[in-house]
Amino acid sequence: MRPDLFEHSDYYLMDELLSEEHKLVRDATRDWVKRDISPIIEEYAQNAKFPKQTVKGLADIGAFGPYIPSEYGGAGLDQISYGLMMQEIERGDSGVRSTCSVQSSLVMYPIFAYGNEDQRKKYLPKLASGKLLGCFGLTEPNHGSNPGGMVTNFKDMGDHYLLNGAKMWISNSPFCDLAVVWAKNEKGRIHGLIVEREMEGFSTPETHNKWSLRASSTGELVFDNVKIPKENLLPNKSGLGAPLGCLDSARYGIAWGVVGAAMDCYDTALRYSKERIQFDKPIGGFQLQQKKLAEMVTEITKAQLLTFRLGQLKNEGRATTAQISMAKRNNVDMALKIARDARQMLGGMGITGDYPIMRHMMNLESVVTYEGTHDIHLLITGMDITGIPAFS
Repeated sequence: MRPDLFEHSDYYLMDELLSEEHKLVRDATRDWVKRDISPIIEEYAQNAKFPKQTVKGLADIGAFGPYIPSEYGGAGLDQISYGLMMQEIERGDSGVRSTCSVQSSLVMYPIFAYGNEDQRKKYLPKLASGKLLGCFGLTEPNHGSNPGGMVTNFKDMGDHYLLNGAKMWISNSPFCDLAVVWAKNEKGRIHGLIVEREMEGFSTPETHNKWSLRASSTGELVFDNVKIPKENLLPNKSGLGAPLGCLDSARYGIAWGVVGAAMDCYDTALRYSKERIQFDKPIGGFQLQQKKLAEMVTEITKAQLLTFRLGQLKNEGRATTAQISMAKRNNVDMALKIARDARQMLGGMGITGDYPIMRHMMNLESVVTYEGTHDIHLLITGMDITGIPAFS
């Protein structure tokens, strides 16, 4: 395993915009990634296994629900701190960041925002500590970009609900302790339900043979007449806007996270360009390689500015769904292009596990699709600026 020699690129002196707390949070997360993720991640990705031993470390650095108030076990940090943590963790690996995003934005957030006080006290401290791991059930086999068409449903049986249906492409599902599941009631209204591992009829088959997010655990959620206690219904918000509100938070974290993947690819390519000798000089001295590097650092800088401003708006409660979609779409596309150019700069070495670039590239091929596809986010922006929906 090559040592993690990553050096932070700050071309526009963005650190001057960060508070001391922001920098402490970022640096602590970076140190943890260098110590606990970088030395092992290539092996786990090659073997398509999730490094479960990292869960405790993620909890210890506050990566589960960092913006959840401390009274519920969270770190009580602001949204920029959350973004910086996702950036550093995804520099290590997108799959590890996905685990944090799911736990924080798709499990803890809906329980905090849509749940009642009993649910918050019962679940949030254990989720923050990593004693419980959760997942989020929205996407179905026949309903991805159109989640409102879901067929998973529950019926009121008097003293409990009866849940039936299935979800797929669910991060963390094979080892989850609970799932926040979105299903329609008998009137067709979408609600969130907390489904616990031991409930009879609930199973989580694992998805195998992935070329992407290989160090992340993905699976299905299957509900066969699962009895759900009525106290497990999230009472404070229903309708499609409820799960989409969770996705806003997750997409925000992704917009930051992929900057970390891009930074890692750029840093790797820059270092390699100074070491690799061809035609009697480092390849970094050739115009085409300098063009690639200059464009990489330019695009990373633009993405950093985009996410920082979005973080300010999130802190003020003013960030819109469309603004978050723009950042997610732009930054994932940026990271993918940088990964591809960096891979070319490394030549044949770029496809090996001796360097992180090909792993980042494969991971980003999933990130560009999940939490809203590249094309759907474009249409969200289009609808926002024209006022005309193109979805139907």
